[in-house]
Amino acid sequence: MDLEIQKRIKELAEEYGPENVVVILGGAEPEAAGIAAETVTNGDPTFAGPLAGVSLGLAVYHIVEPEVKAAVDPAVYEEQVGVMEMVLDVEGLAREVKKYREQYSKYRA
Repeated sequence: MDLEIQKRIKELAEEYGPENVVVILGGAEPEAAGIAAETVTNGDPTFAGPLAGVSLGLAVYHIVEPEVKAAVDPAVYEEQVGVMEMVLDVEGLAREVKKYREQYSKYRA
């Protein structure tokens, strides 16, 4: 996860409280999505960014997860995500992000 994005997420969690922040990921690879999910829940596993050693415990979901899809206007979802959903490993992405959410998230959306 980009260091600037880590910084912004940390600032938002401090400003609004971690219980009021939900991170929606959109990466195409399950492994990368898992690293991003771990970063916003348990801290940056590479120990390179602003979230190194910082366990925010944020709620984190991937855009293709059913909970997110159900919360988004169907026309907007189809326009923005629909085509990609057909070529992504939806189950792998959801499984990877859910693993970190269940293990480290203190908050649920």
